[in-house]
Parts: sequence; C-alpha cells; structure tokens
Amino acid sequence: MKRLIGNVVFKHDNALLYCDSAYFNTNDNIIEAFANIRMVQGDSLTLLGDHLTYDGNTKMAQVRGDVNLKHRSSVLKTHFLDYDRNKNIGYYYNHGEITDKENILNSSRGFYYSKTYNFFSIDSVTLVNKKYTMYSDTLRYNTKTKVSYFYGPTLIRSGDTSYIYCENGWYNTESEISQYNKNAFLVNGPQKLKGDSLYYDRIQGYGKAFMNVELVDTNEKIVLRGNYGYYSEKPEKGLITDNALLIQIAEKDSTGRRDSLYLHADTIRYEMDSTDTFKIFRAYHHVKLFKSDIQGKCDSVYYSMKDSIIHLYHAPVMWSEESQMTAEIIKIFTKKNQVDHIVLNNTAFMISREDSIRFNQMKGKIITGFVKDNELYKIEITGNGQSVYFAKDDNELIGANKAECSNMVIYRKNKKFDKILFITKPDATLYPVDKVSKEEILLKDFKWLEKYRPRVWTDIFSWIE
Repeated sequence: MKRLIGNVVFKHDNALLYCDSAYFNTNDNIIEAFANIRMVQGDSLTLLGDHLTYDGNTKMAQVRGDVNLKHRSSVLKTHFLDYDRNKNIGYYYNHGEITDKENILNSSRGFYYSKTYNFFSIDSVTLVNKKYTMYSDTLRYNTKTKVSYFYGPTLIRSGDTSYIYCENGWYNTESEISQYNKNAFLVNGPQKLKGDSLYYDRIQGYGKAFMNVELVDTNEKIVLRGNYGYYSEKPEKGLITDNALLIQIAEKDSTGRRDSLYLHADTIRYEMDSTDTFKIFRAYHHVKLFKSDIQGKCDSVYYSMKDSIIHLYHAPVMWSEESQMTAEIIKIFTKKNQVDHIVLNNTAFMISREDSIRFNQMKGKIITGFVKDNELYKIEITGNGQSVYFAKDDNELIGANKAECSNMVIYRKNKKFDKILFITKPDATLYPVDKVSKEEILLKDFKWLEKYRPRVWTDIFSWIE
C-alpha cells in the first residue's frame, strides 16, 4: 500500500486522474483518492468528485460527494456515481441532475452512455425547459440529438391549460416535434385530441392523430371521432375522417337522459368564422344524422354555431316522427340543442303514412315545419302548394282530399294530420276512398324512402345507395 500526498496524478490507458491525496494498493491495482478529484478521459469527458475508488483491473470508478460528470455540453450532478470505463457507462442513484443549454433533467437514478450520448433516467423524472415541463416514469434523453424518449406514464405541461399525456413516445426538444403513443392525448384549453398515436408540432401549433381518434370541445360540448384526425391551434381548425362521427352532447333532461345529436360522414371539418368566435362544421359525403326527434340523410352538411342552423345539401331527406321531408335544401333551426323548426327550400315534399297503402302528402316551393316538445305540430306551405289529405269522421276514413292552393297551413295532433287551412282559394276535390286509384292520390315525384332511415344512432354508419 502506497500513500501519495500533494498534486497526485495517475495515468491509466487514455485516462488521467488528479487528486490532493491517495492510497494506491499495488497488489490489487486499486486507488482510493481524496479531495479535488478530477478524472479526464479523452478530450471531452471529465469526472469531478470528493472521493473516488478506482479498480484498475475492472476499470470501475466509484465517485462520491459533490460529483460532476461533464461530457461536451452536458453536465451530470449527483452525490453517488459509478462509472464503468470499459463500457463507458455511468450509473447514478439517490438523485441526479443533468443540464445542457436548453434543459434541466432530474431523476432519482439513471445511466449515462457516453459513447451514444444517452441519459437513461428512472423514477420521478422531470425535464424542465423554458417553454414546458416534462414529468415521466422513465425517460431517455440524447444530449447530441436533443431527443427525449418516454417509456412509461409521461406528462408534458405548458402553461396552466395546455398539456400532453402518453405512455410511450418521443419529443425533439430543439425542433419541438413529437410523437406520442399508448393512451396519448393532447389538451389545449377546452380542446382535447387523443388517439392511439399522436404527432405534434409545437412551433407550428398542430397535431395529427391516428386510430381511435377523439377531438373534444368541452365549451361547445362537441365530440369528433374517427381513425384519422388533424387539429390546428392558430387558426383553430380540425378535421376527422375514416369512420368520422360528430356528437353534439345535449343537456340531461329531468329523467337524466341526454338526447344528443349523432352525425356520420366520410369527412368532417371545422374552422372558426371570420370573427374567430363561432365554429363552423362541414360534413362531406354519405352523411347521416340521428336524434330521437329527427333523422336525416344527404351528401353534405353545413352547420354554424353562430345561428345554430344545420343545412343539408344534395338530395337531402329528413324524418320526424311519421313524417318524411325532402327538398333541394333542408334547414334545421335549433335552440338550446333542440329542434325549433325545419325549412324545406325548393321542390319541398312532405309525406306521412296514413296506413299500409295510403300517404298524406304536401308539396310546395317552401315548406316550414314547426316543432314543440319534440313533436311536429304545424306545417306551412308557401308557393305552388299541393296536398293529399285523407279525411276522417269519427276515426272513419271518408275520402282523399286532393287540393292545390298557393299557401296553406296544416295542423297535426297526436302525431296525425288534424286539419288544413287554405290561405287562398283552393282547387280541391274529395275522392271517395273506393273510387280513387293509387295514381290519383300520389303527387308527382312521390318517393317513400323509409329504408334509408336510421332507427337507432348506430344505423348512421350503414349506407344504402
């Protein structure tokens, strides 16, 4: 055993060890060094500490006290570090802090692989950047590429209302581009985007989601679902496709039930209006919608939350109770997520089944249907009005009333036609039931489209040409 005091220097392979004093066991080739310890390996790695034990046979260094491991632009600070010079791996425990120009990484324990520039941090991991703070169970950080890899529950928080969660993924701390997998979701104020896999560009302010995607707006109570989604923060806009679904969540009624609106299409988009205040939704191709009081089918939908009007375009058809409605354009006016009235524009046609072979019918330029307590109770026809109405006396069918009148009003009661009010002089004929042919009591362009009607909300995913 040798004791060395004052400006001690050891050399082993390509490493130099400096200290104030040391014991050198020449038989076992072990050094125990004290005070102002500095081990230098190559031109980029320096290890500092208060006490060091070094085994020259295994090339294992155990450093204690105020430990600093410096490698290029990164510094690891800890009180307990074991460094294997054979494998160029350092292991720290009882807390360590890693710093570089942009980030501060803390964890209970971890490894540093100097050849690959990887810090592998385990247990109570935090990575602090001036723009965000990252919390993780297990994290690998590469000091050369500046990329963090997550292997466990991870939360990235930016401000009070923006954060990201995942259980597997990576984050480039320089480009701020990231990929999140397994139970991943992104929250930006009232918006939440989640999916099996998320891609996010923080600088550009947009995210993409893949498989089991859900985009939620808690303020507007809107949910978008599909298997591919896109979300942009500024300007705010989003897209959902591949089994796309929009849900407008209704308030609970007195029984605790929610009568929400469900809408399916090939693609659903939304954006803010010109005032950046209200959302505008557009749905394209194979559109079907379902609510307990209304159902519909068309090729495209436009819906602005400013006026709460749903526009149905391209061969639209709607159903309410026993009534079928068609027109060139259908507008559904809503209040507090409930239907208030429906307007059929151009070639408007409304049909309701009287029995297995008879149909009450109305045609006109414009038909307006008024809804109260989820029931269609009044219908106004404006321009070129035509109607076929099956009259009854004491519930007995007495004939088919076929009339033409430019403007008329039809009242319904108990989900059946009750009476018709002709505003201008009508041209009307009452046909005895047994004296009228099927052709005479069907108005031109009559089409009964019941087979397309969704009866439960899941029917909106089936499409019949």
